[in-house]
Amino acid sequence: MKISGNIIDIKGKRIYAGTLDVERGRIIRVEETGVEKVGDRYILPGFIDAHVHIESSMVVPSEFARMAAVHGTVATVSDPHEIGNVLGVAGVEYMIANGREVPFKFYFGAPSCVPATTFETAGATIGVDDVEALLKKDEVRYLAEMMNWPGVLYKNADVMAKIALARKYGKVVDGHAPGLRGEQARDYIAAGMSTDHECFTAEEALDKLQYGMKIIIREGSAARNFEALIGLLNDHEDAIMFCSDDKHPDSLEEGHINVLVRRALAKGIDLFKVLKAACITPAEHYGLAVGQLRAGDTADFIVVDNVKNFNVLQTFIDGTLVAEQGRSHIARVPVAIVNAFATNEKRKEDFQLPYTGGQIRVIEAIDGQLVTGSVFVTPQVSNGLVVSDVDQDVLKIAVVNRYRDSPPAVGFIRNFGLKRGAIASSVGHDSHNILVVGVDDASIARAVNLIIAAKGGVSAVDGHTEFILPLPVAGIMSADDGYTVAQQYKHIDSLAKGMGSTLGSPYMTLSFMGLLVIPSLKLSDLGLFDGDRFTFVDVQPKG
Repeated sequence: MKISGNIIDIKGKRIYAGTLDVERGRIIRVEETGVEKVGDRYILPGFIDAHVHIESSMVVPSEFARMAAVHGTVATVSDPHEIGNVLGVAGVEYMIANGREVPFKFYFGAPSCVPATTFETAGATIGVDDVEALLKKDEVRYLAEMMNWPGVLYKNADVMAKIALARKYGKVVDGHAPGLRGEQARDYIAAGMSTDHECFTAEEALDKLQYGMKIIIREGSAARNFEALIGLLNDHEDAIMFCSDDKHPDSLEEGHINVLVRRALAKGIDLFKVLKAACITPAEHYGLAVGQLRAGDTADFIVVDNVKNFNVLQTFIDGTLVAEQGRSHIARVPVAIVNAFATNEKRKEDFQLPYTGGQIRVIEAIDGQLVTGSVFVTPQVSNGLVVSDVDQDVLKIAVVNRYRDSPPAVGFIRNFGLKRGAIASSVGHDSHNILVVGVDDASIARAVNLIIAAKGGVSAVDGHTEFILPLPVAGIMSADDGYTVAQQYKHIDSLAKGMGSTLGSPYMTLSFMGLLVIPSLKLSDLGLFDGDRFTFVDVQPKG
């Protein structure tokens, strides 16, 4: 097979007319035939998502591949700790096995923090011996994000053992340290943390860059840090990568890493610097077997219309045409159902909170961010119970343990904007218990029970209108066609916004309200949690 066009030599920082000669999945020759031809198509290495949780797309890896390849993505660096929190090592092995079924390059990490904390109920534990077993696998290329940064700084035995295992097997360690600065950042990085995708400001990222860390610029469905960080690429081209982290199915249908490339170019950033971040640096950093358009490399490349719009015309992986003109050529494969769901239906009375006096502590959601605020408000009280206050946009939030029967944890949240009904999800980072936000207890209970009956999903209840997108694979992924899931998700997202939610991605934001390792205030199935002090706090403070 021969492919001709303008060849983009990213490392050489030049473009020339040429032809790729491909045999048996490899590039055997790159022939230069002249100068760049204006109006001709362009050939370049495929895009790599440098940090993603496939599970957040609500589809299994084989379906993710079908959708991502259309946008020129040929590989992902995937942290499977979402399914790991539900099913342990068996969940990670499920992701690897399903990913093998399709012509796409999935590279997984060994989850470092399962469970993420001891302050919530997860479905499984991945210990030191489990991590070693995973690191021995060819598909596992790194120790996944080390969220327990205090454990690193204070040299927790298990944490240090996992880091030592990564060194033993010659694999890098991903960091996860939102807001960490100064000497603490230096010490965290010195312990072996090689990347961070959690920087919210350029100043924080620069702090980490100076100590040798690579920064992954994230633009997902909930957390969006592109605008704050993209300027760093001008002066730090060797230390920047792109990722989506968590991307819901509707936004995956619309675009992937190609969107970040297009946006970066629109800001006037040098083409070769942008493409280095999107195509080259992830492959080099993680040691991925992804071709870089050289003789002898695997034939992993894309064809685009021009170097401004970057519309992907064709995607090749190992010399196979896997997508063309917006259509995937990757065939669907059978999807096995695995799960862990063992809680009974709830009553509206289970979500009541008696008023004990004074103000209440409220989670303050921030659109487009994983961090939250913490505020005190005077509550609305009815018949001795604290209830949602729609006028103040202070709504009830609850977390229901999915792994066993226990009373829901109840709190309050601001900035969701719902005027009626409730929305719920069993996609609840990181333990994936059921999260629900609503205006009244009856709607809250109904939204939760729809998910319990389906053994996983996202739901919306608005009076007599009810809808659920079932997620029977570990309670976090669908077994259906990815494009069907995207359409169902668009529908339920529209329902939530029709009920008044002002958030750009209400379900994605909801899914992070139980992520205790991100400050400031979150809710687990065990109670309200202060992520700055790493301790439980009362919804109704005493005194």
